[in-house]
Amino acid sequence: TSTRNDNLNVKIRKRKLKVSSPVSRSSQQINDSLEDFPVSIIPGIQTVYIKTWGCSHNNSDGEYMAGQLAAFGYQIADQRKNADLWILNSCTVKTPSEDHFRNLVEAAHNDGIPVVAAGCVSQSRPGVSYLDGVSIIGVHQIDRVVEVVEETLKGNTVRFLATRKSNGRKMGGAPLDLPKIRKNRFVEILAINTGCLNQCTYCKTKHARGELGSYPIDELVDRARIAFETGGPGFDSQSPVVELWLTSEDLGAYGKDIGVTLPDLLWRLLDVIPSWGRLRLGMTNPPYILEHLEDISMILNDDRVYKFLHIPVQSGSDAVLSDMKREYTVEEFNKVVEFLKSRVPKLTIATDVICGFPTETETDFQRTMELVKRHRFPSLFINQFFPRPGTPAARLPRINTQEVKTRTRRITELFRSYETYTDQIGCRYNVLVTDISHDGRFYVGHNDSYDQVLLPSHPEYMGNFVKVEIIEVGKHFLKGKPIEIINKCIKLESHETINSDYYRNFIISLVLCLLFYITLKISPFIYNGFL
Repeated sequence: TSTRNDNLNVKIRKRKLKVSSPVSRSSQQINDSLEDFPVSIIPGIQTVYIKTWGCSHNNSDGEYMAGQLAAFGYQIADQRKNADLWILNSCTVKTPSEDHFRNLVEAAHNDGIPVVAAGCVSQSRPGVSYLDGVSIIGVHQIDRVVEVVEETLKGNTVRFLATRKSNGRKMGGAPLDLPKIRKNRFVEILAINTGCLNQCTYCKTKHARGELGSYPIDELVDRARIAFETGGPGFDSQSPVVELWLTSEDLGAYGKDIGVTLPDLLWRLLDVIPSWGRLRLGMTNPPYILEHLEDISMILNDDRVYKFLHIPVQSGSDAVLSDMKREYTVEEFNKVVEFLKSRVPKLTIATDVICGFPTETETDFQRTMELVKRHRFPSLFINQFFPRPGTPAARLPRINTQEVKTRTRRITELFRSYETYTDQIGCRYNVLVTDISHDGRFYVGHNDSYDQVLLPSHPEYMGNFVKVEIIEVGKHFLKGKPIEIINKCIKLESHETINSDYYRNFIISLVLCLLFYITLKISPFIYNGFL
């Protein structure tokens, strides 16, 4: 049974009402008196703007909040200038993202716009001065967003920050059967757990998301099945998704709190993913994926699973990894990468590195450079160290800022110095098209390795598989020449994609066989008729 132990802080701004004599009042006096009565707030008719920073987990939370508000009647605005209230869904990983969040909070105050703060910054640091008087909805309480918005529009400050628990155990978060408004109607982002088991010295997210809390397998499988069948709550029954993204702070740690494992979940999910659906795994840290390499390699080889995995290494130095409390060695990271690449053809490994961690020496940095040279990652997220308030690393003496920038530039130049797609010219792939490029010039699809493939913007491609021939490559993309559309709606018993030529030929053959059978049956009667 779910229990609520909410950290609720409601502040009501009381308005003073003028009391006037009921006799002989001018119309101007009546108007002056009416202006002092509280403005009537009719919930569900206002327009709300939602801005999200950060990871796919945060984006999923934003989609759930938008879905609940829309279901209650609120309009969701694309532009903040058209909104009556802003929900700012924050990220605490990097200082710049928190700066942007703070700037928008202050801009709302200056414009007299009510604000609801959400996400990891407001969860981990609700007491910062720029959030004074601001309503907050915690990362574990997003199913109560309608309550928070209603109270905020009335002029009240409401804060729900408690961790959601059941029978004393931390839960994965809000219920999974909530309505959503997806930013991408073809993609279901499914958070399988929240929090983690690590204590990384530089990380602020742990302060917000807390210890590991996993959703039960049955709940996750039900959400995935419904998303592929109908799109899920709040969606038209003819709008199923075609991709499922699994997300969390650490995918590999899933289930350790409830006695199951990540492979247990993945095998069950494959039971409900149709032949035309695709599954993308999210970020996993090396320690926990090490336990499941055999199963993970088998799962990644399924035709419905993208051959893609995001495994952050952060540093190529064991000394720095120890200071970060990352709980693995460079050798263990190499084992994960090399085992999976040996078992999964054309596997894409993405990783992250932090430049300028306080204890990183030039020798440590050189080891990170060597690691990048060894694996030639096609996707590398390069981050400068930012001291996050309240973390152990923030108390350490910092490396000179200019040196940090120099190291960042050096590893960026190394990453740009090699090409990973030059051998792809002329290759043919079936790509699933689900998005539009940032400049709006192309549609974006992905092949089995989750490489980004750009196509011409033809509406019939969206949501479908398209066979393409690669005619151009760049550092981060392939450009494809479309050959044919492959019907995604054909559901096969096997997990192989069927193309339109095969399907057309099959139908023609069936019709010819039927005609031949009819001819054999009626030919004796035709012959007797002639006689």
